[in-house]
Amino acid sequence: MTEPHQIVFLFDVDNTLLDNDRMKADLGDYVSRTFGAKDRDLLWALYEEERVKHGYADFLGTLERFRLAHLEDLRVMELANWVVDYPFADRLYPGALDAVRHVSQWGLPVILTDGDGVYQPHKLERAGLIAAFGGHVLNYVHKETELDAVAKAYPAKHYVLIDDKLGVLDSVKRSWGSTVTTIFPRQGHYANDPKILKDLPPADIGIARIADLMQHDFGTAVPA
Repeated sequence: MTEPHQIVFLFDVDNTLLDNDRMKADLGDYVSRTFGAKDRDLLWALYEEERVKHGYADFLGTLERFRLAHLEDLRVMELANWVVDYPFADRLYPGALDAVRHVSQWGLPVILTDGDGVYQPHKLERAGLIAAFGGHVLNYVHKETELDAVAKAYPAKHYVLIDDKLGVLDSVKRSWGSTVTTIFPRQGHYANDPKILKDLPPADIGIARIADLMQHDFGTAVPA
């Protein structure tokens, strides 16, 4: 049996390490310039339908449905290439990788993300995150329901979960209790929507941005 780590740091990606809101804004601007505002609205309507259907942001499914609605427009191929070639490394939050290196002095950093099995790994690769985490990546549809799998893949005496979704942090806290420390970076639209936050308890630690993780010492995170 694998010897458990003292601490495993579980990092979300979208709007935690990487500014996904900025990517979506860039995509919306591109579609608006190329196809027009009406088709931009169509893209986001399809995106929301796919997100509700699958439980995660299905960009590939969204692009395919958008393509089927524009089969006679050759520019739709350029849209797919725009998304695939997007410079995700330029959208890492300032200090994100420094924060990962900072916590590695106390434990193992691991990516814990939601997404499909093609686009999400591609995004992580393009952003340089797979290399930065030494290949330690877990990708689920609903990560908060896969905690047994997480613990099996990376057994630890204690976990630290860093995520911009307070609902995810609350769900994991209710499951793991004192075994996990939850950290809430107030980045992105989910982390700053009063309607989403109003009925949720606070995380163990709140930070304004991911770089603020470097102000914390996790040397006493594991009880003696």
